Amino acid sequence: MSRFQWGIVATMVGLNALDGFDVLSISFASPGIAAAWGIDRAALGFVLSMELVGMAIGSLILGGVADRIGRRATILGCLAIMACGMFGASTARDVFTLSGWRVLTGVGIGGMLAATNAAVAEAANARRRALCVVLMASGYPVGSIIGGSISAVLLTRYDWSAVFVFGSIVTLCFIPLVWWRAPESIAFLMHRRPANALARIDAALTRMGHPTIDALPDPEPKAASVPLAELFAPALSRATIMLTLAYLTHIMTFYFILKWIPKIVVDMGFPPADAAGVLVWASVGGATGSLVLGLLTARVRLFTLTVGAMILSTLLVIVFGQGQSDLANLSAIAAATGFVTNAGVVGLYALIAQTFPTSVRATATGFIIGVGRGGSALAPTLAGILFAAGYGLSGVAFLMALGSTIAAFALLAMRRQSVAG
Repeated sequence: MSRFQWGIVATMVGLNALDGFDVLSISFASPGIAAAWGIDRAALGFVLSMELVGMAIGSLILGGVADRIGRRATILGCLAIMACGMFGASTARDVFTLSGWRVLTGVGIGGMLAATNAAVAEAANARRRALCVVLMASGYPVGSIIGGSISAVLLTRYDWSAVFVFGSIVTLCFIPLVWWRAPESIAFLMHRRPANALARIDAALTRMGHPTIDALPDPEPKAASVPLAELFAPALSRATIMLTLAYLTHIMTFYFILKWIPKIVVDMGFPPADAAGVLVWASVGGATGSLVLGLLTARVRLFTLTVGAMILSTLLVIVFGQGQSDLANLSAIAAATGFVTNAGVVGLYALIAQTFPTSVRATATGFIIGVGRGGSALAPTLAGILFAAGYGLSGVAFLMALGSTIAAFALLAMRRQSVAG
């Protein structure tokens, strides 16, 4: 790994951190939006769900675009979409306009997640690839932490729209950075072979400090596409269904916490800046949970760790719903809840990769995460409807915590699959 390759990885970590902030920017802004527009929790829940809908669309559509036009071009296009969506959100004056801008932002975020995952894997060498992918994934909660801390400061001086203006400016700043520090991946150029592929490959190799090549090697035979129906063949159907159910239900619990914390904290009587701070602590817990689960996999079975995280997630979301009179205690509970809920998400990603054989692993991952992202849009909306129907925080938290319980039972019901390849 050359210094230039590490620079590409660092850029992708930054892009994933940007995604983490952009996803939660609506959460930081939501108390101010509710106060300024006088909307109820049902309407607010609808708004909180919109970029999750966009993320599902973006990941399913733009992931394929990245395989056709390139990772770099897709990333640059997604940055432009995200900047437009963030700035547009700052100008919105009603729920429907804001929802439209959040869907657009989500489309960019979903496409970005698909493109950066491929780009960082292809920038790294074989020895460091797993490490680089983990580093990139860690950028997501880090972006929430940094962005949330800055949002807390902005909200003490400006109204909610400042959060989106800040996000738009930062997003635009990444465009020249990607243009300068992230060339198209050599693996993509080798595979697609555009007219200037050899020159671009040699230019990238030179910047990496590696020898150039005189001619392109013979192309590898293209692998046949894997039909989705193969995931539902007798040998794999149980794993596909149970892992999809587990991811869908647990991610609903996860997004209930991330999306509703600021509004819940404000309704407890704390100012919006303090509410953003509590969400930052939830993100700190989430980042720590990812790291700890990764370290524990060397000593404890991944399956056991993931089921354990689901059970603890249920308990701590219920505890969070009991409320706290003290901001320090509230922040501590939020951090602990973020720890276990994010550990469960990371554990599911690893289980998906471990369960399916190489021939269908990518197809299975895309299907399970695509369904989960689309379904996760229900979480903020459902919570908003429950609040509007008169349920208190403890009741809503109990019901939303059941998503992690269902996920744990789905994993326990899943037949163990042998890993091939």
